Amino acid sequence: MGIKQNNYSYPIDPDWTNEEISAVVGMFRVVEDAYEVGVNRQAVLDQYKKFKQVANSKAYEKQLRKRFEDVSGYSLYKVMQMTKEKQAGKIRVNADAK
Repeated sequence: MGIKQNNYSYPIDPDWTNEEISAVVGMFRVVEDAYEVGVNRQAVLDQYKKFKQVANSKAYEKQLRKRFEDVSGYSLYKVMQMTKEKQAGKIRVNADAK
Protein backbone atom coordinates (compact mmCIF):
# COMPACT_ATOMS: atom_id res chain seq x y z
CA MET A 1 0.00 0.00 0.00
CA GLY A 2 2.50 2.62 1.14
CA ILE A 3 5.52 3.82 -0.77
CA LYS A 4 8.00 3.46 2.06
CA GLN A 5 9.74 0.20 2.87
CA ASN A 6 9.34 -0.31 6.58
CA ASN A 7 12.07 -1.91 8.63
CA TYR A 8 9.92 -3.03 11.52
CA SER A 9 7.51 -5.80 12.37
CA TYR A 10 3.85 -5.31 13.10
CA PRO A 11 2.78 -6.27 16.63
CA ILE A 12 1.04 -9.60 15.99
CA ASP A 13 -0.32 -12.08 18.51
CA PRO A 14 0.49 -15.69 17.50
CA ASP A 15 -2.92 -16.78 18.82
CA TRP A 16 -4.82 -14.60 16.31
CA THR A 17 -6.66 -16.13 13.38
CA ASN A 18 -5.74 -15.16 9.82
CA GLU A 19 -8.75 -12.82 9.76
CA GLU A 20 -7.62 -11.12 12.98
CA ILE A 21 -4.08 -10.71 11.67
CA SER A 22 -5.48 -9.26 8.45
CA ALA A 23 -7.63 -6.77 10.39
CA VAL A 24 -4.77 -5.54 12.57
CA VAL A 25 -2.16 -5.39 9.79
CA GLY A 26 -4.72 -3.67 7.57
CA MET A 27 -5.23 -0.99 10.22
CA PHE A 28 -1.51 -0.40 10.57
CA ARG A 29 -1.15 -0.13 6.78
CA VAL A 30 -3.92 2.46 6.68
CA VAL A 31 -2.07 4.43 9.37
CA GLU A 32 1.15 4.23 7.32
CA ASP A 33 -0.71 5.43 4.26
CA ALA A 34 -2.21 8.33 6.21
CA TYR A 35 1.33 9.53 6.94
CA GLU A 36 2.93 8.68 3.61
CA VAL A 37 0.41 9.30 0.83
CA GLY A 38 -2.97 10.09 2.36
CA VAL A 39 -5.92 7.73 2.66
CA ASN A 40 -9.65 8.04 2.13
CA ARG A 41 -11.52 8.81 5.36
CA GLN A 42 -14.04 6.03 4.75
CA ALA A 43 -11.22 3.49 4.30
CA VAL A 44 -9.90 4.48 7.74
CA LEU A 45 -13.34 4.03 9.30
CA ASP A 46 -13.94 0.69 7.57
CA GLN A 47 -10.57 -0.69 8.62
CA TYR A 48 -10.96 0.62 12.17
CA LYS A 49 -14.25 -1.25 12.50
CA LYS A 50 -12.44 -4.49 11.60
CA PHE A 51 -9.54 -3.61 13.93
CA LYS A 52 -11.95 -3.06 16.84
CA GLN A 53 -13.24 -6.62 16.46
CA VAL A 54 -9.76 -7.76 17.48
CA ALA A 55 -8.83 -4.88 19.82
CA ASN A 56 -12.20 -5.07 21.53
CA SER A 57 -11.26 -3.22 24.71
CA LYS A 58 -9.77 0.25 25.19
CA ALA A 59 -6.83 -1.20 27.10
CA TYR A 60 -5.99 -3.75 24.40
CA GLU A 61 -6.37 -1.15 21.65
CA LYS A 62 -4.07 1.21 23.53
CA GLN A 63 -1.50 -1.57 23.97
CA LEU A 64 -1.51 -2.39 20.23
CA ARG A 65 -1.39 1.31 19.29
CA LYS A 66 1.61 1.88 21.56
CA ARG A 67 3.48 -1.17 20.28
CA PHE A 68 2.94 -0.04 16.69
CA GLU A 69 3.89 3.57 17.38
CA ASP A 70 7.03 2.48 19.24
CA VAL A 71 8.33 0.53 16.22
CA SER A 72 7.03 2.75 13.40
CA GLY A 73 6.76 6.28 14.76
CA TYR A 74 3.22 6.45 13.31
CA SER A 75 0.29 7.24 15.58
CA LEU A 76 -3.00 5.40 15.13
CA TYR A 77 -4.44 7.80 17.70
CA LYS A 78 -3.55 10.87 15.60
CA VAL A 79 -5.01 9.29 12.47
CA MET A 80 -8.26 8.51 14.27
CA GLN A 81 -8.45 12.03 15.72
CA MET A 82 -8.08 13.50 12.23
CA THR A 83 -10.69 11.07 10.92
CA LYS A 84 -13.15 12.18 13.60
CA GLU A 85 -12.52 15.88 12.87
CA LYS A 86 -12.80 15.61 9.09
CA GLN A 87 -16.20 14.83 7.59
CA ALA A 88 -15.04 13.60 4.17
CA GLY A 89 -12.07 13.32 1.82
CA LYS A 90 -8.51 12.21 2.42
CA ILE A 91 -6.75 11.87 5.73
CA ARG A 92 -3.14 13.01 5.49
CA VAL A 93 -1.02 13.41 8.60
CA ASN A 94 1.58 16.13 8.23
CA ALA A 95 5.05 14.60 8.47
CA ASP A 96 5.84 17.14 11.21
CA ALA A 97 2.94 15.72 13.26
CA LYS A 98 4.78 12.45 13.75
